[in-house]
Amino acid sequence: MPARNILVINCGSSSIKFALVNEAHSQFPLSGLAERLGGPDAVLHWQRGGERDSLMMPNGDHRSALAQLLPLVQGAAGGKLHGIGHRVVHGGEHFTSASRLDDSALRAIRATAPLAPLHNPANLLGIEAAMKVYPDLPHVAVFDTAFHQTLPEHAFRYALPESLYRQHGVRRYGFHGTSHRFVSHRAAELAGLSIGDSSWLVAHLGNGCSTCAIVNGQSRDTSMGLTPLEGLVMGTRSGDVDPNLHSHLARTLGWSLEQIDTMLNKESGLQGLSGLSNDMRSLEQARDQGHAGATLAIEVFCYRLAKSLAAMSCALPTLDGLIFTGGIGENSPLIRSKTVAHLKLLNLTLDSEANARTIRGIGGPIHAKGHPRVLVVPTNEERQIALDTLALLSA
Repeated sequence: MPARNILVINCGSSSIKFALVNEAHSQFPLSGLAERLGGPDAVLHWQRGGERDSLMMPNGDHRSALAQLLPLVQGAAGGKLHGIGHRVVHGGEHFTSASRLDDSALRAIRATAPLAPLHNPANLLGIEAAMKVYPDLPHVAVFDTAFHQTLPEHAFRYALPESLYRQHGVRRYGFHGTSHRFVSHRAAELAGLSIGDSSWLVAHLGNGCSTCAIVNGQSRDTSMGLTPLEGLVMGTRSGDVDPNLHSHLARTLGWSLEQIDTMLNKESGLQGLSGLSNDMRSLEQARDQGHAGATLAIEVFCYRLAKSLAAMSCALPTLDGLIFTGGIGENSPLIRSKTVAHLKLLNLTLDSEANARTIRGIGGPIHAKGHPRVLVVPTNEERQIALDTLALLSA
């Protein structure tokens, strides 16, 4: 049977990230981004082979962007497109795996929207636009939360009144599941282990960050919770803070819930600590030049990451390795070394030369000889979404 092609779509409120994935090739035949949709400077960028191009679409929306994308996709796929895989952030408890999109699935995604008000409505916007542009193709949703539906109850429940969980779904869900799943499978391959008989700690570090404990291919704990705000210090998100901070700020400063929510999600994290940037590359450069805020942001980021990884180890029967992935995890030897330095009780030590050269898409082991595995594994969420889509279509 010839290799199949899947178009993977990740929709935001004003953007569409896309990639055409061929199951037989590691490189994407076509990939790109439509951004600033709905505005006068809406634009579609794409890369095919080594060529890059752009098309201005003044006031273009999601549907018009997908319509412009259609001939590009058909050309790159040789006219043979087999399905579309959609990233959906929140599946609640309803979705434990990828799901074929029909009226029932769409209703369930809409019902979950209150749990992810910034993400699910945007994901739905893209799904509905794509189903109109590609009405004859099968559409599949792959959920960030689905991988974490294997968490035991003692890991996903908050110590809150039972009714909040039973009636309103207030519990820990976790995110980045597609990435955690992909890199743990790849790490097992690299180590010559069976994913069904191995235990991993994973640090997915980008503008959003999370850790995960994975046992025999299943998520057993993760740092993000009801929303992606819980857990680690991130680009602009605070991560864990005292839950009473909301009432303290409301009482002492008169802040509204909206102000506090904006501060915690968009003005905190690396940005808030440094007063400079949410981009780790900029912060590392500023640290080298003696910038106190950048130095503090990096120290807090690494210490909190190490604390989370140590906590995740409670969920493991043994440790077969620590995995770094995501834009920061794959490209910052400094963050990896400073984080591992806090984890001496796990006997983790890096090979400084291996750590320094493992950047820009290069993966592999970076641990010192005689110490537990530490691996850098480039993530590929688009390929995992395509694989999940193909598996569902084959079934």
